[in-house]
Order: sequence, then structure tokens, then C-alpha cells
Amino acid sequence: MGRIFSDTDNRIFHKLAPEAGGSTDSGAGHPFPFILRPVSHRFAESGEDFRERLSRLDNEEIEYLADLVLQNQEEITSLDEEDMESFLDLVEERISFDKKREITRHLGIVG
Repeated sequence: MGRIFSDTDNRIFHKLAPEAGGSTDSGAGHPFPFILRPVSHRFAESGEDFRERLSRLDNEEIEYLADLVLQNQEEITSLDEEDMESFLDLVEERISFDKKREITRHLGIVG
């Protein structure tokens, strides 16, 4: 079972997937458990589209998502590999290499 989206989660989700029309429901009668997975799997049309969507976020929002990953509240290992790499690259570019390394170590990602 996923977490209940906070106001911050909702704001970020709708910035990434405005075509969801304000809904965070999967369509199967339950809310999305994560922010990035449905954006990667349902809304982004390509790896480039996913990266462009991520670029809409400000540094504070990127760091918020990175911290959720470290708290096991956001899941990135099930993203398309290119999308996971785009997220990690953005963390490195906008936050720090150390934050990216912390995430990859936390998740056991060899890179």
C-alpha cells in the first residue's frame, strides 16, 4: 500500500502530469502509490518526454523527491531504465553528486 499524497506530492504530480486533470487515481479505484512511476509508465511518451517533465521541477521539488526515495516513500527502480537515469542525473545536476550517490547506494544501484 502506498502513501497518501500530501499537498506537496499533489503539486509535484500535477506539474509533471497536468493531463491527469487533478486526479491522482489510477483508474482502478485506488490512488497512485508513487509520483514518478505513473508519470514514467502512463503519461510520458518517451524518455525525452519524461526528462522534459522532470525539468519543470524546481530544485526544492527535486530534492523533496530524492529525500522520499531515501525514505522508501518514492520508488524509482521500477521506472524505465532511461527514466531512472534521467531522475538520478537531474539530482546530480541540480542538487549534488553526493545526493545522487546516497540514493544509488541506498537502492543498491551499481553505476
